[in-house]
Amino acid sequence: MQKIHILDEATINKIAAGEVIERPASVVKELIENSIDAEASDIRIEVIQGGKKLIRIIDNGCGMSKEDAALSFVKHSTSKISRSEDIENVVTMGFRGEALSSITAVAKVEIITKTKDDMAGTKITVHGGKLESISETGAADGTMIMVEDLFYNTPARKKYLKSDTTELAHITDVVTKNALGHNDVSFTLLHNGNEILRSPASELRDTIIHIYGQEVARAMVAVDFDSRFAKVTGFVSKPAVTRGGIDSQSFYINNRSVGSRALSFALRDGYGTLIPKGRFPVAVLKIFIATGEVDVNVHPTKNQVRLSHEREVSNAMSEAVKRAFSDENLAPAVKIPVKQSLLYEQTPQSPAIIREEPVFKYPVKDTERRLRQTERYVIDELKIKSDEAPQVKILGQVGSLYVVAKTTDGLVIIDQHAAHERVLFEQVRESKRSDSQELIVPINIELEPREKALMKESIPYLEEFGFRISGFGQDTFAVTAVPNILGKLEDPGLVHDIMADILSEGKIKDDTGIFERITRSIACRGAIKAGADCSSDQMESLIKQLFKTENPYTCPHGRPTMISFNRQELDKLFKRS
Repeated sequence: MQKIHILDEATINKIAAGEVIERPASVVKELIENSIDAEASDIRIEVIQGGKKLIRIIDNGCGMSKEDAALSFVKHSTSKISRSEDIENVVTMGFRGEALSSITAVAKVEIITKTKDDMAGTKITVHGGKLESISETGAADGTMIMVEDLFYNTPARKKYLKSDTTELAHITDVVTKNALGHNDVSFTLLHNGNEILRSPASELRDTIIHIYGQEVARAMVAVDFDSRFAKVTGFVSKPAVTRGGIDSQSFYINNRSVGSRALSFALRDGYGTLIPKGRFPVAVLKIFIATGEVDVNVHPTKNQVRLSHEREVSNAMSEAVKRAFSDENLAPAVKIPVKQSLLYEQTPQSPAIIREEPVFKYPVKDTERRLRQTERYVIDELKIKSDEAPQVKILGQVGSLYVVAKTTDGLVIIDQHAAHERVLFEQVRESKRSDSQELIVPINIELEPREKALMKESIPYLEEFGFRISGFGQDTFAVTAVPNILGKLEDPGLVHDIMADILSEGKIKDDTGIFERITRSIACRGAIKAGADCSSDQMESLIKQLFKTENPYTCPHGRPTMISFNRQELDKLFKRS
């Protein structure tokens, strides 16, 4: 009996579409690239319900004739190349002829297009890969493509889509990357009729203002460097402006947005010791190399490339960043008390520990305030019996970070930040609702478009913890109150970190999940910092609070709060056993 079957065309197209179209953002990416290849100077993106219900892309590009429009939905039909040799020197965003055929295979699609030479436009409707109609229609020059009910005929794919907010965040990221990479094109993004992003055609620095805001734009340093293998241009942030991840780094090779760990490492290498481990600069860098030296045909989504001289190109990027900073005044504009002088360290299990530069030592009174703040919140349920708590004697502090204490049978070394983070985490988690303290001067936070997409959904959860946040302009939110447990908060980075944490999760799944993430962020920000000198009384207070917690041995991220050595282990270390 025959077991091997040749698949029909419809099934083949659905399978192929799965490699190119993963989610609504994939549709937006492919259609924007088509608009750019059509030399559009204005691209408008409209989405409904995170793009799951509708995606509409309108451009003022060259449009298509009736004959070309009819062929555009046929798999592997393209105007970009005509033979295999052309792939090696391709300069357009698209070239495979897969985008429209993949989209129409899993959605209901309508296209209206017109060239400047045609008297009338062409309207084509395709459902699930099947041509429904083709006719003449009135139209402006350019192309409008409407994609409805994505994955309507592949329910298994549809059920794996995330919330509207999460899908919108991915779409916003795609539009942001294209706006930065093609700053000579105007982009507008609307969701459910509300404007999310507007970036007029302008100089790159002006586009950065529209995407990241004035504060980040002012901290950007121009990069312009030529090497034998590559030309590197763009902007990178001063060391004082960093993020907790690489999401705010945009790399372009020959104007194509690419994701590359090698380039991210090269960027980081260019900073050297200017920024601490675990923090990442904001960057918009464009690399230009000979077309024959880059292979863009290595991934279905074309967001990864293979370079013939990757090491040399990476070295060029590192050198470009180093030279950009060689004559730049990197001293941050600081306020008193200084918060922007913070450096950061990170372990794989934990987000950044805030470490202060020696010139800006934490005053003892700040440490005392933070400890008093947690002493106020005594949780009876978490108290342990006095005979269960280890008897310790404080010996001192090492490196303004580690508390060293003697126990009945050995030695214990406690990470003061991780320990206080555990104390705060359990106290905030138990009380959940924290008292608020009004800020004398509200903190205005400029959010990136993808962060803004999540903020409105996150505000009710943040208010449960004592934050009060409201919209203040197009991309700005005003923080007017913060949880009491944070003390004096003048660094807006906490809200950015919370947004990044939610984004990394992919969606707001449930109340428990988001409360846990917000609690971790509050605990990390509110804890005693590395670099804070502690008195003996303060160290003793910290240890007492730590051993009243449910889990005193790890911080909320799984990093150890303490390391202990009993007498036998000490003997082994000194080879006495």
